[in-house]
Amino acid sequence: MFGNKKTGQDAITPTGGMSTINTLVEGTQVEGTINTQNDLRVDGQVNGTINCEGKLIIGSSGFVNGDVVAHNAVIEGRFDGNLQVHDVLDVRETADVTGEIKTGKLLVQNGATFTGNCDMGHKIHNLAAEAS
Repeated sequence: MFGNKKTGQDAITPTGGMSTINTLVEGTQVEGTINTQNDLRVDGQVNGTINCEGKLIIGSSGFVNGDVVAHNAVIEGRFDGNLQVHDVLDVRETADVTGEIKTGKLLVQNGATFTGNCDMGHKIHNLAAEAS
């Protein structure tokens, strides 16, 4: 009615510089390091390190085990490790999160499971800028 309906591709808004979302589909397993300037959706399994300058989405069938740095993150599946989110971490009702979390803002839906520690509310510094 007000011209604000989002359908199809318009419903997905990438936060990176490109209009592309990297996707690891269910059944895919990756070991090692993933570096991306764009958004990343994980519906498979990642064991290792993820550096995501956009939004990391761990889908309901996804599992990430390792160290993650992301600008924003949405967790619907499982995460185990160290997670640093510069802006907003959104933990959905189907999520199972274990580990050490540092984030600017935290949203946790009813039903989510979280085991570990969370440092929230402080401005998270850009690690790449600090390394320079």
